[in-house]
Amino acid sequence: MFDRHSRILILGSFPSVRSREGQFFYHHPRNRFWAVLALVLGEPKPETVEEKRVFLLRNRLAVWDVIASCDMQGSSDSSIRNVVPNDLRRILDAAPIERILVNGRTAEKLYRKYCQEQTGRPALAMPSTSPANAVWSLERLAEAWRKGVE
Repeated sequence: MFDRHSRILILGSFPSVRSREGQFFYHHPRNRFWAVLALVLGEPKPETVEEKRVFLLRNRLAVWDVIASCDMQGSSDSSIRNVVPNDLRRILDAAPIERILVNGRTAEKLYRKYCQEQTGRPALAMPSTSPANAVWSLERLAEAWRKGVE
């Protein structure tokens, strides 16, 4: 999800089962991605897919995944095998991306392994918004993400 005005690219690893079913990024209701961005940007949390699209475009954010396809059991990042990375040049050639953020350590590791050489750009690792990262409160996540988004 991006347009020609996007300036920050946020990359996840690969969509969860719920995101694949909902056909949009961070669709699982317990993932705190949308709540974190809403706090950071001082806006109401978008709820519907259309509200999320508008929210991203209004804030000049692009969201994509490092992986285009892979073998994976459920939504477990640790089970990812046979990775085919996304070609991020599609976004980087179309939008004035100023910085790349990765959502969590798995996305960071995958970006460095499969994409960084292609893009020639470093990515800033942000703490995962996944419910599996329960040691981070919503407020703590927002404070960390603020440094990357603002």
